[in-house]
Amino acid sequence: MKDQQSTLRETMKRQGLTRDAFAEHLGVSRRALDSWLLPATSGEFRRMPGVVAKLVGGMPAGTEPRAAGELRLRFTRKGKPHLLSVDQFDRDTVEELLQVAEAMEPIARRRKVTRVLEGAVLANLFFEPSTRTRVSFGAAFCRLGGSVCDTTGFTFSSMVKGESIADTSRVVSGYVDAIVVRHPDKGSVAEFARHTHLPVINGGDGTGEHPTQALLDLYTIRREFERLGKTIDGATVAMVGDLRHGRTVHSLIRLLSLFKRINFRLVAPRSLEMPPELVEAAKAAGHKVVQVATLAEGLRDVDVLYATRIQKERMSGEALEAYPADFRIDRRVLGSLCRPDTVVMHPLPRDGTPGANDLSTDLDADPRLAIFRQTDNGIPVRMAIFAVLLGVEHLVARDLRDAPWIAPARLGPGDAPFHRLA
Repeated sequence: MKDQQSTLRETMKRQGLTRDAFAEHLGVSRRALDSWLLPATSGEFRRMPGVVAKLVGGMPAGTEPRAAGELRLRFTRKGKPHLLSVDQFDRDTVEELLQVAEAMEPIARRRKVTRVLEGAVLANLFFEPSTRTRVSFGAAFCRLGGSVCDTTGFTFSSMVKGESIADTSRVVSGYVDAIVVRHPDKGSVAEFARHTHLPVINGGDGTGEHPTQALLDLYTIRREFERLGKTIDGATVAMVGDLRHGRTVHSLIRLLSLFKRINFRLVAPRSLEMPPELVEAAKAAGHKVVQVATLAEGLRDVDVLYATRIQKERMSGEALEAYPADFRIDRRVLGSLCRPDTVVMHPLPRDGTPGANDLSTDLDADPRLAIFRQTDNGIPVRMAIFAVLLGVEHLVARDLRDAPWIAPARLGPGDAPFHRLA
């Protein structure tokens, strides 16, 4: 017999409804629906009333699944299937994309295998150093059955010989089926995309954007809130650190602005504040934005604490020297300012050296620290992006088979008890 969570998820998927639309269809609040979707082991789990269960059980099969490529066409332009900015999304399309990511969970968690991209090749073109993003994109493509060609740094590309972005884009397009680009110059990935009809994904462009990081961050917040019985609408989110240069927060504040009544606390030293145009855009979307310069002013009673590292590679020596030492987030700060259910996030890498002015390693055993759950979530989210942009998302469910290898129930010895693969 299916559990309540599986029944509700399958019904939503069958009906093609977002959570908000499904709650409205059932005549209940989004908060109630979220509590019914929690695992039965959660302290916030609630059994749905019998009348609702009867309504769900009697719902018809609904419309046929969306045609291949339909979601892609809703956030890209015809003939230009690129993901360059979070500004391409509205709330419905981003929630649909995250539903596709949820469907990728059994594959990402090593329980199932699919080969829907067998024969397809990804070009991972990283002209800046990267570990997490580059490996995550490659792993996501491989878990869909594809293969990956990597280039890291200008030294190992023809650009060092003076080749233009346009020429590189067209040449690489003759070899592969999708392209991920990271580049140190803002706008360079968009320039790369102008010269190809293959899917191009922005893996980070200077101080511009990092859209897939924001999508996996949103996916993480949603999953953490489901476990805690919270909703994103009305949440208080603190973004801390170098907000001027951090492209992850530039994309995340835009993406979270698609939701309702977000309380943004922007905590940054003077001269490293969030760019004013992003602050004004969030306010224009109806959100409360408070800018402060100390942790004590910004972290009290927040739902999400999103820390960022100092972007040393984008700062002058003078700016770096001005960065105050009291921006270190450690066990003492969390204990005095944050709630027991605050979700602590960081796009990584963090500076783990003793006394570093970053997210401290003395938090590693704290279950509120979601940074490794966050990085793990990059796989299903990036799998979903590839599947949608290449038009195979509808093939995954019918192509699944059991993974034949042995995988551990937990990846890290310090992982929270609820963070499991099996």
